[in-house]
Parts: sequence; structure tokens; C-alpha cells
Amino acid sequence: MLITDWARQALPAMLDDLKAAVELETHSYDKPMLVKGLREIRGRAVERLGTPDEEVLHDGGSYGDILELTYWGTAPGTVLLLSHYDTVWPTGTLAGWPFAVVDGKATGPGVFDMKTGLVQSIWALRGLREIGLPHPSVRYLFNGDEEIGSPASRAHIEAASADALATLVFEASQDGALKTARKGVGLFNVSVTGVEAHAGLDPYAGASAIHALAEIVTALARAGSRERGTTVNVGLISGGTGRNVTAGDASCGIDVRVTDPAEMGRIDDVFAGLSVSDPRVTISATGEWNRPPMTPNASSQRLFKEAQEVAAGFGWLLDEASVGGASDGNFVSALGRPVLDGMGAVGDGAHARHEHVLVEHIAERTALTMGLITALA
Repeated sequence: MLITDWARQALPAMLDDLKAAVELETHSYDKPMLVKGLREIRGRAVERLGTPDEEVLHDGGSYGDILELTYWGTAPGTVLLLSHYDTVWPTGTLAGWPFAVVDGKATGPGVFDMKTGLVQSIWALRGLREIGLPHPSVRYLFNGDEEIGSPASRAHIEAASADALATLVFEASQDGALKTARKGVGLFNVSVTGVEAHAGLDPYAGASAIHALAEIVTALARAGSRERGTTVNVGLISGGTGRNVTAGDASCGIDVRVTDPAEMGRIDDVFAGLSVSDPRVTISATGEWNRPPMTPNASSQRLFKEAQEVAAGFGWLLDEASVGGASDGNFVSALGRPVLDGMGAVGDGAHARHEHVLVEHIAERTALTMGLITALA
């Protein structure tokens, strides 16, 4: 049986698994539901693939736990299939937005980002086994903290990818294109302390933290560079206690995205050098680089060419894309290891109420994964 034929006949069962996965509400900050969700995901993997040859559960602390399942292959080496099971949607969202398939689109919280990709990854190995195609060992890593920066899982992702022939990340595609480059992400906060005073009775006695923060926000906005692919977004701002009070405190939260790793140092210098015109104001900048940029290294470029050849063998064109969002693939790429991202769903609406996947592409993407894994054998 051809790979594509097998994937098409498996589609109804994949949709059943997708419905079950979406109906597992796994918000990044709901530990009990994350525990329940991971238990169900493990059960579904064992149901479809059998008992793993190796299994490790890493404690995520207050975050989602990390599960590694390894199934031995028929050829040398190991391929890492990387998926996260947490979503941005709070527990209870499903009540007003149940899983549904309408007009060829599957919808529901987390269906695009990224539970369809997770399901596809499990069925890809099942297909290789049923057809009898050679394949390396397959190691699954399911983590429950990707949406909040992978604080608990990063070290495990880096360790799991160390000996891998390739790491395939099942984040959603970019309109079908694989993601071979992603921006790095920095998350920062700036706090300003001024001097409170009555804004009417004694307007010059105070030093406004809000006015000072306005200077800082302007300086941060200027630090972005379209030419260098660097964006600086002040997305949160707060401060003050009343209209008639010179504000004593103010703060802001900043999201920074960089394409060039060298920009990380420049932006660090911007934060270190922040100043305002009123010397009575004090400034504190905190934060860190959550993920380094994912820039195409030589091994990843070769891996993408191999994926293109697999797609061409099926009669498909496969493109690559560079995107502003980050993923766990950034960690693997920064270590110079071969990684392909965007192996998951075709659809749209990540983190939005119009989140959906195109059902007709689920079998196609599963077949692509199958073809690439057996090619690596």
C-alpha cells in the first residue's frame, strides 16, 4: 500500500483521536488538567503503538510534566518527534466552543496549535509499522509548558535531541510550508519609581513615574529595526494611583523579537542604558531571552531538501517559511542540530477564536512525516 493511500484510509480514526485530544482541556497554568491530559495522551499513544520500549516521565513542577516515549526502529539512529500538549485556552473554554467539523474545517480550542500535529505524529509511526517500511527509532517528547516559554522542558528537549538524526516539530505549518527560520524572543519588564505629590496643590514637588515611563516607551520603540528584523513591542503598561496624584510607580512589559543573534546583545545594551530626564526617578529593568533565534544551519537545510524530495515523490510542492513566532525548535536549532518545524496542521487562527485546521490536509501531512522518517533510514 502506498503511504498516501494508507494515510487517507486512516483519516477517520485520526479525527476520532483529534476530537479526544481537543476535548482534553490543557491550559498551561492548570496543573491538574495538564496531568490528566498527559495521562490520556500516553494512553492513546499506547493504544495506537503499543507499550513503548523506553519511557521517562520528567516532573515539570508547577508546569506540565514532560513525557518521553521511545519505540525502537528497524534501522540505525533515532528521530525525535516534538509536540506540546498545553494550550493558551483557559479551562472551561470548551463549554462554549466544542470540537466540531464543519465544511471541511475542524475547530476547537488548541486544534491548530497544536493538537492536530500531535495526533499526526503518533499515526505516522503506526503507518510505517503497518506498511512495513524501514525506520529509525522514534522518540516522542510531549511537553506541557511550550506556550509559556518551556521553562521546565527546555533542558529535556535539548538532551533528547542530542543524538537525533533529526528533530521534527509538530507545530502548525505556515499555509503548508515548513518553518525553517523563527525569531528569537526576549521577555522584559521595566519598573519606574518616582515621587508622589498632589498634582494640583504641589505640582512640581513630585516626579512622575508615568511621565518617565513614557520617555522609556518611546526609547524602546525606537530600538526596533525593520531592516534587522528586530521588533520591540510594549504590550503591557500600568501605574499611578489617581488622576490627581503624581504617579509614584509605573511599569511596562515588553516583547522583543530578533532574527539576528547579534541583536540580542544590542537590545541588552538598550535596557542597560535606559535613562530619563528627571534625576529623581529610578529605573529597574529585568527579564531574559526566552528563546534564541532559529536560523537555518547546514544540517537543517539538508533536512529540508530531503523533505522536499519526499513531497516531490508524492507529487507535491513543499515550501519553507520564516516566521516571527518562536517554538521549541529554536532550542534545537541554536545547538546546530538538524530540525524542521511546522510539520503539523494546515489551517489558521493560532491563539484566536477562528482557530481551525483543514481536514483534507491531515492525511497529507501524516504521509509527509512517514515519508521523511523512512527516508532517514
